[in-house]
Amino acid sequence: MNVLGFADDNLILAQRLSEWVAAAPDLELDIAVANIALDHLGVARALLTHFGDLEGKGRTEDDLAMFRSERELTNLLICEQPNGDFGQTIARQLLFDSYQVGLWEKLAGSPDEVLAAVASKALLEARYHWQHSATWTERLGRGTEESNRRMQSGLVALARYVDEMFDEHQDLRRGFDERLTPVLDESRLVLPKDPFPRRGGRRGMHTEHLGHLLAKMQSLARAYPGVQW
Repeated sequence: MNVLGFADDNLILAQRLSEWVAAAPDLELDIAVANIALDHLGVARALLTHFGDLEGKGRTEDDLAMFRSERELTNLLICEQPNGDFGQTIARQLLFDSYQVGLWEKLAGSPDEVLAAVASKALLEARYHWQHSATWTERLGRGTEESNRRMQSGLVALARYVDEMFDEHQDLRRGFDERLTPVLDESRLVLPKDPFPRRGGRRGMHTEHLGHLLAKMQSLARAYPGVQW
């Protein structure tokens, strides 16, 4: 199982979501998105620590999070995409949540006992995350003409990153579709099939956005390496 890849997904998405803190449309959403970001960060920390133990090179979660380069990160491309407006953020969350619920359900039965334990806890959080993104998708999709347009634009922008989520786990695609399709139908939205899907995140081949994200996320740790907080 790709423990490091799963850790990186959650690490990078947590950083993206944290950009909404003090900038979300209202206080309730500000708190909700911050809490979701913290959930992803908690999963990332647990998996990075576990990967460090499996690797056996003495690298800590901080080493893996703060001192790897862009080419060494193995997150899915969808996780590093900019927030855009709130509609695009919700579109990204709906797609990723629909994938991650199925992933954690599968990994909760892993023979790796640590991974299974992390997945079991993460599954409870992912179900809440999915409910949150599905609810907001329906609100925005069925809201005004403008809110529907923004949600649809977000789905169009992110469609090219969907197929990559299932390269290693094709068996999860059916469950993903079963979760996603009713929400989109109810919301009067469509996930288009992009003719040029983007891949490469698991191999360290990223979009131009990841480097800018890492420059912010890692700047303090790199400026003061080895500091004790």
